[in-house]
Amino acid sequence: MSAQAASDDPSATTARRLWERLEVAHTVTYFAPEVAEAHREVGLRGRTMAYTAARIAPLGPVGPALAVATFYGFAPRVLQRVLPDAWGFAAPGEVLEATVAAVARVLDGAWQGLEPTVVEAAELAREAAERHPVVGRPLAAARSALPWPSAPAAQLWEAATRIRESRGDGHLACLVQADLDGVECHLTVVGDHPRVREQLVQLRGWTSEDLDAAALRLRERGLLESDGSMTEAGRALRARIETRTDELAAAPWERLGWDAAQRLHTLLDTLVQPIAAAGFLPSVVTRRVTV
Repeated sequence: MSAQAASDDPSATTARRLWERLEVAHTVTYFAPEVAEAHREVGLRGRTMAYTAARIAPLGPVGPALAVATFYGFAPRVLQRVLPDAWGFAAPGEVLEATVAAVARVLDGAWQGLEPTVVEAAELAREAAERHPVVGRPLAAARSALPWPSAPAAQLWEAATRIRESRGDGHLACLVQADLDGVECHLTVVGDHPRVREQLVQLRGWTSEDLDAAALRLRERGLLESDGSMTEAGRALRARIETRTDELAAAPWERLGWDAAQRLHTLLDTLVQPIAAAGFLPSVVTRRVTV
């Protein structure tokens, strides 16, 4: 979901802009050192296990097959290495509790002195999250079945997470409709380039052989050039995917109301700055929303 949308629909544009800001709060889960330490303390071993367990925990002690289906863009072998082993170290409930507590500590520190802004943003974000669809969206449905945290910072993070999973499940439906599999979808964002491959090997577990085969399939479909760059057809397909993702995420913000959505946008513009300034989030998350 990283490519720029090309929609002229103001509601879809609002959905993307709010997602970009809420994503900064959500992504603390994966990059804050305090959260990583909390995961180690409950027994999780390594970054991939911690990421997988923290995200899939609302579904219970599931095995790798369900994670492969719902995460989509990860190589199955990576998820098979950490599930179901993770549940031998920490039960899903323990992972959830540790994650929320650690994220709350990080955000409370980042937002010190901004408490009124956090309270108002949390109320609006929660209302928006409760309007997001869950039918046909398994990660969103499982997350939305959890109790809401009571502390405002944690509640804002929880709302961001629920909105993120609802939007993400919708995005995967768009990838399926476009007939892009879990590795091909990555190569249609900016093309097949060495830096992209390096990240996919390190972070998603795909091998060079996986990437070579995917690139060949995309070239045969006319979506990639021989040098790995996107063809016009490839760029058009990715634009349709991103636009449709935004459109599928727009209705909850329409129901929330334009004024409320704009107010949340303003509040989040204030709140994302200290998180970005902490320096632990990758620039791909923060560059869209910082000035």
